[in-house]
Amino acid sequence: MKNSISERIADFLKKFPPFSYLSLEELFDLSTEITILYKTKGSIVFKNGEQPHDFFYVVHKGAIALWKEDENVVIDICDEGDIFGLRPIIANDTYRLDAKAQEESMLYAIPISLFKPYAKENGSIGNYLVESFASNTRNPYSTTHKGQLLGDTAKFNPNNSGSRLLDVQPVEYSDNIASVTMETSVKDIARLMTQKGIGAMLIENEGLPVGIITDKDLRNKIATGNFGIDVNAEQIMSSPVITYPTKLTLTQAQMAMMKSNISHLVLTEDGTVNTKALGILSKHDIMLSLGNNPAVLVKAIKRTKSVDEIKPIRKGVMNLLMGYLDQNIPMSLTSKIISELNDACIKQVIGLSLQKMEKEPPVSFAWLAMGSQGRSEQMLHTDQDNALLFNNVEESELETTRDYFLKLSKHITQGLNLIGYEYCPADMMASNPKWCKSLSEFEQMTAKWIMNPGPEEVLLCTIFFDYNHTYGDKALVEQLSAYIFDTVEKYPIFLSHLATSALQNPSPTGFFRQFLVEQDGEHKDTFDLKRRAMMPLVDAARVLILSHNITGISNTWERYEKLAQLEPTNEELYLACSYASKALLKFRTRQGLTHNDSGRYISLQSLNKEEKMKLKRTFKTVKEIQQLISVRFMTHRLR
Repeated sequence: MKNSISERIADFLKKFPPFSYLSLEELFDLSTEITILYKTKGSIVFKNGEQPHDFFYVVHKGAIALWKEDENVVIDICDEGDIFGLRPIIANDTYRLDAKAQEESMLYAIPISLFKPYAKENGSIGNYLVESFASNTRNPYSTTHKGQLLGDTAKFNPNNSGSRLLDVQPVEYSDNIASVTMETSVKDIARLMTQKGIGAMLIENEGLPVGIITDKDLRNKIATGNFGIDVNAEQIMSSPVITYPTKLTLTQAQMAMMKSNISHLVLTEDGTVNTKALGILSKHDIMLSLGNNPAVLVKAIKRTKSVDEIKPIRKGVMNLLMGYLDQNIPMSLTSKIISELNDACIKQVIGLSLQKMEKEPPVSFAWLAMGSQGRSEQMLHTDQDNALLFNNVEESELETTRDYFLKLSKHITQGLNLIGYEYCPADMMASNPKWCKSLSEFEQMTAKWIMNPGPEEVLLCTIFFDYNHTYGDKALVEQLSAYIFDTVEKYPIFLSHLATSALQNPSPTGFFRQFLVEQDGEHKDTFDLKRRAMMPLVDAARVLILSHNITGISNTWERYEKLAQLEPTNEELYLACSYASKALLKFRTRQGLTHNDSGRYISLQSLNKEEKMKLKRTFKTVKEIQQLISVRFMTHRLR
């Protein structure tokens, strides 16, 4: 008769290395000897200095914290599928850390005497254990390991040519090589180049590149009369050939061409003239590659004469974003560049829309990006959130002025929709009279929200208060910001309402730290990354920065970095929140690009263990920052 408990243990373990390297029969034999342990929150598994147990442990449910007790520092948090307590047994040493249940946990205690033979006989298991011991996971929230969360896991070295922005995309080259021998006449070479529509001919000897003839050579050496058209290739070719390997970065290619004052590079198998040519790279190829360079994209956007022309350039922006993610460029830098490109697109749409108007704007105005776009966190195309703010006018001129700007706003929102920004389902757009107002009207509206903060008013604040100036009169925007902050200072109870709202988003995890998924509707059984993980961090940053009366910072991680400066006692938590917000945005962007959607709803089945682990580690910060604002703003008084 089969042991159903052992079968369940084996089914669990086979999903995780090194147990995944065992055969099913081996895994089942091992599982029959495994003991299941239940640990309450705070209970000890083993202590520093204690002799090793006869078992090592695997976390089935919950989380085990490994503490360096003398320094009161959490070194690591082990969760589902993680092994701990094995090193002292292998090394024949005492435990060097305390292992304590971070929450209610279930563990599998695996007898070391039974496991050792597998580790000795199975090379994959042995290698895995060696690598694990050599690369201990550290506490991602500690000051010592800043920047090691999901958002900035790559070691970005600005001095490394492979990480520079121009090197993000590899150059594209022509592998359709046309070649002739050294004895071929220039006349025949010119005819072949014309037939094939190419600007360079490779000259080979015994299958290896020895020279190149370009259009420039034909102009400078043949058309001038210095050589006749019947001379052979050897007499006018440029030699030796400048060669590089095919894995060439854009910057390297540009530098090579400038250094040698040439327009073509030959790419060979090993980068030398001693191996076969695989392709030819021209200045034209480089210009095509530069199409995904930020500076070139901005120039292309500014040169457009219609909104239709902007749409294909947006594809270049998305290609650039994918390149940055592939190269693990830090999210803080990626978001700045993509946001600048998004702003450039919006500014051009506004400029083109102004050209459609019959007359100039009656007064100065400013275009406000709101929500994620206002925070410079809109990496993918989501819906529009915007407003138009215009200067004060006489009461008799107000509606006429508003009509002008509503017409302009309609042109703009239609243009944004054409280039990929969906219309806001809640109509929170400048084409709606509610979001097309004079300065005094916006001041009256926001004052009403702050002085009478009901649920709807607070919700509107969470979107509107993240606005950012995109186009037009910046002084108008600064005037509105100053008014809002002054009003908040006079009515501090508003911050408690805003903090209470920030706690409305449910926790990312439930019992045993399981992801809480949607229970019904279109996205049933998926994890809402935005609502459960990202928005709690965004909302907390907003209320905290408002409480310090800091203007001009709308980006979430920049808000936390500023808060870390303002409150040194909470520096570590705020920096952890900064890293977590970048991590979650990077994760959402990857998911969105992979699945061609907004990346908001995640199918947990599509995630591997490492991705789930990294997400769960960011959730720790969500819980801690919510606890901080709950205490600071005494939200219990409003419940």
